[in-house]
Amino acid sequence: MPTDFHLFGPAHLLILGAVPLLAAVFAAVQRRLPPGFKWLRVGLAVVLLMDFAVYCGYQAAHGQLAFPDRLPLELCDVTQCVVLLALLTLNRTICDLAYYCALAGASMALLTPNLLEHFPSFLTVQFFIGHGLVVTAALYLVWSRQARPQPWSVARAMLAINIYAAVVGLFDFIFKTDYMYLRAKPQNVSLLSFLGPWPWYIVATEGVALVIFLLLYLPFRQSAAHPGPHR
Repeated sequence: MPTDFHLFGPAHLLILGAVPLLAAVFAAVQRRLPPGFKWLRVGLAVVLLMDFAVYCGYQAAHGQLAFPDRLPLELCDVTQCVVLLALLTLNRTICDLAYYCALAGASMALLTPNLLEHFPSFLTVQFFIGHGLVVTAALYLVWSRQARPQPWSVARAMLAINIYAAVVGLFDFIFKTDYMYLRAKPQNVSLLSFLGPWPWYIVATEGVALVIFLLLYLPFRQSAAHPGPHR
């Protein structure tokens, strides 16, 4: 079903602007709270969990959650879970993965949304809420200084994503699905549209992801050697 959502129209720009603004507000509040205060972080994790539960519940109620081609196996689905764990644990490795996946993956989904329904509908609104919260949470963790990318975090994040892509690719091959767009590009215009035909766009995506990850690490290359307190 075609969508009437206008790419980079007023509604889209408002959404894109609201995400970093909300993250900045959360980070500013967190920095003014007593050291070790965790309830803002936990509250954001609860909101993320509720959003994911509502999304899955809606799909199940409308027969849209089914094996094998309607499962929450996309990278953004996994990223939401990783960000949730990062908020709850502040584990360094999980926080690193959440940072790169959210800012390189979920943010791209916000920039070039693959909407299959009219806007605003429940699923399109939930799409922006879910992806927006993921990016907001990742930025909040970094801007509030509760998490910092570590040395070699880019390599570990690339390895983790490729391992997951290999598992999903095997699933796609067996069940003829297209999770993570490993068998075909999305119909809407996205970064993949400019990276050549299958399978070359997958190879090109590796290079693009590496460049984006390195750019995301660049602001922290000095401070990463001396990270703040983590659990």
